[in-house]
Amino acid sequence: MSIAFWCVFVAGLMPGLTALIAKLGNPEIGRFDNNHPREWMARLDGRRARAVAAMQNGFEGFPLFAAAVIIAQFGGAEQACVNLLAMSYIGIRVLFTICYLQNWATLRSLVWLAGIGVILTLLCITPAITA
Repeated sequence: MSIAFWCVFVAGLMPGLTALIAKLGNPEIGRFDNNHPREWMARLDGRRARAVAAMQNGFEGFPLFAAAVIIAQFGGAEQACVNLLAMSYIGIRVLFTICYLQNWATLRSLVWLAGIGVILTLLCITPAITA
């Protein structure tokens, strides 16, 4: 399996890992309620609420990234480029999550834009769709 496909796997796990930031620790509203997780998360504020928002954004962006990697991989793009871009996307998503947790809104938006740029680049380097 290519590095790029491993990055798709990691990107798929990242939203769940981000959710752990909201769930663990010493919440003011009580322990995580697995019987009503969405209601429990809706009551969060501050950093924990931002962790939930970062998780949701991860779920929203994942299909675009996964599709771009698959299209590039099977569309004839150079494997080294696909791998590098996929690893870059993972780094960008880590930075995005940090920005979200720290409430750095402007930087977060710029980092998000960089992630979209990686996805577009994956599509643009694919000979099968650029011909």
